[in-house]
Amino acid sequence: MALVDDLADALATEVIAAIAETGDDRLHERVAKAIGAMSPTLEEVFMTSMRLRLAERRGRLFFEAELARLRAARAASVPE
Repeated sequence: MALVDDLADALATEVIAAIAETGDDRLHERVAKAIGAMSPTLEEVFMTSMRLRLAERRGRLFFEAELARLRAARAASVPE
């Protein structure tokens, strides 16, 4: 069902932005609860999208920090 995927992902995108803006890292849980009252299917797809987006963000932050560390180590080991 493409519609449920599109709706859930669009909402997840907006909720991620709201979390970044407000610092409320549990907002998505309350949104999921509100969705689930009407559509458990949409709730599950929304939570899947949220988990994917949050995991991607965590992975990206780790990767950026690790890459910076590796570059700094490489620069420190290169003789001038």
